[in-house]
Amino acid sequence: MAIQKIPAYDWRPRRHQTRAWNYLESGGIHAELIWHRRAGKDEVAMQHTAAAAMRRRGNYWHMLPLSNQVRKAIWTAVNPHTGRKRIDEVFPLAIRKTTRDHEMQIEFVNGSTWQAMGSDNYQSSIGSSPVGIVYSEWAQADPASRGYLRPILAENNGWQIYITTPRGNNHAKRTFQSAVKDQRAFAEILTAEETDVFTAETLAAERQAYIDDYGESFGIALFEQEYLCSFSAAIIGAYWGSDIAKMEREGRIGLVPHDPKFPVYTAWDLGYTDDTAIWWYQVIGNKLRIIDFHYESNVGMDHYCSQLIGRRVELTISTHRVTADLGEDIPELEHRKAYRYAKHNLPHDAKGRTLGSAGKSIEDQLAAVVGRQTIYVLKPESVQTGIQAVRMMLPHAEMDAERCVDGIEAIRQYQREWDDERKVFGNKPLHNWCSHPADAVRTLAMAWQEERKMAAPTAKIIKPFTTAWLEHNDDDKPKVRYR
Repeated sequence: MAIQKIPAYDWRPRRHQTRAWNYLESGGIHAELIWHRRAGKDEVAMQHTAAAAMRRRGNYWHMLPLSNQVRKAIWTAVNPHTGRKRIDEVFPLAIRKTTRDHEMQIEFVNGSTWQAMGSDNYQSSIGSSPVGIVYSEWAQADPASRGYLRPILAENNGWQIYITTPRGNNHAKRTFQSAVKDQRAFAEILTAEETDVFTAETLAAERQAYIDDYGESFGIALFEQEYLCSFSAAIIGAYWGSDIAKMEREGRIGLVPHDPKFPVYTAWDLGYTDDTAIWWYQVIGNKLRIIDFHYESNVGMDHYCSQLIGRRVELTISTHRVTADLGEDIPELEHRKAYRYAKHNLPHDAKGRTLGSAGKSIEDQLAAVVGRQTIYVLKPESVQTGIQAVRMMLPHAEMDAERCVDGIEAIRQYQREWDDERKVFGNKPLHNWCSHPADAVRTLAMAWQEERKMAAPTAKIIKPFTTAWLEHNDDDKPKVRYR
């Protein structure tokens, strides 16, 4: 068999890609590339992956924010300049053993594998233990994936590449700034004015095209994000972005510790499969103190109950009842052991949602651990009602910046869905990784709103003045009438 040269088809990095390519090919383990649109971010990352997979046998992942994006953007995408599929250019048939279209996975002749997947579903392939990961469109991805997978890469002596254009002042900016301080990492911002991909005339035309398509404010913001790599451009269409920014300016996002003198509440969202988000909060006077957040998928109700009480919980579920066995303490959740819970607020579908439980509802499973008397299932409300309730709640709230960091980013980026054909925002939220944390904070807002109504002093009812008189009927039996 002929030896296949990698990179294939005489590929070479372009001038602006050279610094990053040299870093990666010399053994770099952490790159953060904030490059403008069409600068070839995925191209460089995939070519490096191909070379790395031939040098070291292992599993390699290329992740986009959503699973349904990957097939179109990576797996079936065609290079318009060559007419070849992107995966065929980077991973020629000569180095492949098998190609699994359904799984979007390639096995190479040396035993390495490469798989395209969504970072919204990273845990589904966790058994493959990757040695190299590319996070594409990192600014739009679930930031929890980084924290979950980084220890695996460290154990495997692996590498990670984050490639994106900005999406406001979010986790992508923080991870970039962290990489700037890390002498082992490579961090680079490349705007379209710093490369030769576009001429000045083309950029001016692109800017005007964005304005024509999306309107002036939205169009300019998008252009600055995509081509000038601006972190300060607003997240257009975000429901609560300005509210979170105001909280930051006013110092209401910072250190918000648990106060043991007051009880703790939780607010939940239950995903359509088994994605679940939980907020912890306290109410002290007129202040709402949001002290913790947890978001997970592909785990059972045992896990979430363990998160509540800081101890291992094993649920035994039968058609008749649910019982809970409590195990050892969980050291990293020590701060939750002292929580004195007042109420666990669940969305209205908790009575029917089973979360893999042989017919027992979420409410039944949670009640086995915390007691049914502390569980409150909210009545159904429209999404728009919940969104407005959050707007009314946030001016009264403080949030812990460290424990709630992923939840804060989710509600900052929670936004309306854009209708590209009509060039307008729709009435529905965009469904992505932000959805479950945002739905849980809507549960929190609705529960807090109800609590405030119940705690409000009841006005004294004064009965109107009435006049009574006697009325005689023909039978001479008097009746009393009132006015």
